[in-house]
Amino acid sequence: MVKYFLGQSVLRSSWDQVFAAFWQRYPNPYSKHVLTEDIVHREVTPDQKLLSRRLLTKTNRMPRWAERLFPANVAHSVYILEDSIVDPQNQTMTTFTWNINHARLMVVEERCVYCVNSDNSGWTEIRREAWVSSSLFGVSRAVQEFGLARFKSNVTKTMKGFEYILAKLQGEAPSKTLVESAKEAKEKAKETALAATEKAKDLANKAATKKQQQQQQFV
Repeated sequence: MVKYFLGQSVLRSSWDQVFAAFWQRYPNPYSKHVLTEDIVHREVTPDQKLLSRRLLTKTNRMPRWAERLFPANVAHSVYILEDSIVDPQNQTMTTFTWNINHARLMVVEERCVYCVNSDNSGWTEIRREAWVSSSLFGVSRAVQEFGLARFKSNVTKTMKGFEYILAKLQGEAPSKTLVESAKEAKEKAKETALAATEKAKDLANKAATKKQQQQQQFV
């Protein structure tokens, strides 16, 4: 049994811009789970297509119940192979990714096609398919559900990362990340609380002084 995902996303940037951003998207604030990226092979075919293979290392957070099934020395990183075919003439880029370790626990295979959006030639469409499978006896269904949920979460991060890099490449100020916004809100709350505390202390001191002055008047 395999869990299947089918989705479509749109980036409001041209195919050329998305193609350039694809090779520059790491690091970005939404890709902290991506640790390393290395080009293993690259060539240009006689028909002018660019073929690439990259090796990516990502963090591998297991569900807590799965951690009990594996020894403590099991690697907490997952190695991903990414094959890509770029066809500049037809303005398409196709990528295939799959993990090469922890395959007994779970295999996630993904196929993406980047092409010009049919409704707006200045936008890029991403058609995404994914297959999540597990051969772990007894808990394969739970593993697949976990893997599919995490894959969907990572797709959201991928799109936000793309938008962040595209904004930088186009000379725009990238929108603040959720972490940055939360940090600013936290700092502002601290400043507000501190100001309120200082104001309360000042009012208390004034009240105490006034009371003391009143008491002295009656002495």
